[in-house]
Amino acid sequence: MSALKEEEIFLKKIEEETKIEPKDWMPEAYRKTNIRQISQHAHSEIVGTLPEGNWIGRAPSLKRKLILLAKIQDEAGHGLYLYSACETLGITREETINDLHSGKAKYASIFNYPTLTWADIGAIGWLVDGAAIMNQVMLTRTSYGPYARAMVKICKEESFHQRQGFESLLVLSKGTTEQQQMCQDAINRWWWPALMMFGPKDSESTNSDQSMKWKIKRKSNDELRQNFVDMIAEQIKFLGMKLPDDKLKWNNKKKQYDWGEINWEEFWNVIKGNGPCNFERVAARKKAWENGEWVRQAAVAHSNKSKTK
Repeated sequence: MSALKEEEIFLKKIEEETKIEPKDWMPEAYRKTNIRQISQHAHSEIVGTLPEGNWIGRAPSLKRKLILLAKIQDEAGHGLYLYSACETLGITREETINDLHSGKAKYASIFNYPTLTWADIGAIGWLVDGAAIMNQVMLTRTSYGPYARAMVKICKEESFHQRQGFESLLVLSKGTTEQQQMCQDAINRWWWPALMMFGPKDSESTNSDQSMKWKIKRKSNDELRQNFVDMIAEQIKFLGMKLPDDKLKWNNKKKQYDWGEINWEEFWNVIKGNGPCNFERVAARKKAWENGEWVRQAAVAHSNKSKTK
């Protein structure tokens, strides 16, 4: 079959909402785009456990510790699902992890910010996981089959994480003056980085248009960001807190919120590796990879031994 005919079949599947599967013909650019997006997503899930893991030993109660441990376990599992989905595109897990360590592959910029107080754990659950859900629900309908199927389970768990985060902040918002101030401070620090999670504005996104045509993405960065603002601006009313944006205001004509401008200089600075915790995060992952070398070697040796029996 000619390459032209194969591309016609591929585009017809995209148009008809038929999932593209690993053994199907696909354009090389489609394959590489999915590798970039899925591996970045996997790295984000794994690196995202680091700022939360910082508080396992300092959780204010056994209940909160158990909740946090369960959440971190979920996030690590998400990373494994996504690495497996990425492998179906013909790249090994070791290659994707080496790309992370070398700086070639990125992860969500928000995980380069520190968790300074316990309230940050609630803010991450509510805002960071909330932003993730806004994007990931769309990905349950992405055109690449293994990615779409992995996202169904991930979205269910992320939704639970968001509710956990909101409940944690709700407790603080009804607590002492100090706890209320801690809650507001966490919201102030995590709000703008959460908006940055959706990526650059559409006019500066180099991959968005093609991803939309291939139905890898279903909504643009700016559309998703606006949806997130509209959701959080209503939810925060139940906390009795405020979002750190003087320009946030309901626009009755557009039926959505107007809001201020993101500090794009900060966004690009963090993406380029100059955020508060960029070096620390990558160094932690490199150390974990090196320390786990003996486990991987033992697993391979056991597998080879089993095959010879």
